[in-house]
Amino acid sequence: MTPMTLRPVGDRCVMVELDDATQRRRLDTALRRTSIDGLVEHVPAARTVLLRCATPCEVSRVVAAVRALDLASVDVEPGRVSEVIEIEVRYDGADLEKVAAIVGLDPREVVKRHTGQLWTVEFAGFMPGFGYLSGESGGLHVPRRDSPRTRIPAGSVALAGDFTGLYPQASPGGWQLIGTTEAELWNVEHRPPALLVPGATIRFVAVTS
Repeated sequence: MTPMTLRPVGDRCVMVELDDATQRRRLDTALRRTSIDGLVEHVPAARTVLLRCATPCEVSRVVAAVRALDLASVDVEPGRVSEVIEIEVRYDGADLEKVAAIVGLDPREVVKRHTGQLWTVEFAGFMPGFGYLSGESGGLHVPRRDSPRTRIPAGSVALAGDFTGLYPQASPGGWQLIGTTEAELWNVEHRPPALLVPGATIRFVAVTS
């Protein structure tokens, strides 16, 4: 049985707290593959998953079903998907040289490392369509900027911690900018409206124009 802590949030939501990101991935994957009566949606974050139930009466049933899931058997290895979404990036970010200095690489090697691995959308947040992506090989851990920018342009590709993030629209932010993309990250006419949905696998492709 996977250790998890469940805490009530209002009268029809429950926050599931897991020990680490791997367990959160397993629970997220299991919930996407399993139909649980009374569960309207689940929202993953770094090490938590929020469960939203249809009514207060459904909460106990949903909690029991979640506790009964066999998470140890859930495969969450990156790259084992039927489709990889390719996103073209111009590596022209204002912080690319700074990032290279932090990780001890030439800027060209940063680009090579960023494009040379598959990335998984771990969870979404901050703004509609903003996904937090982790790489299968890592190697690009950088801190947030000491002083956040008041405006980051839409389409910016950035790093913070172990994550890559893509800005669907202009916003303040403290992530390190390494490039830009013209990919449509959010469109309310699409289903789903976000390109970067949790569980999706992404490959970045360097372009020059």
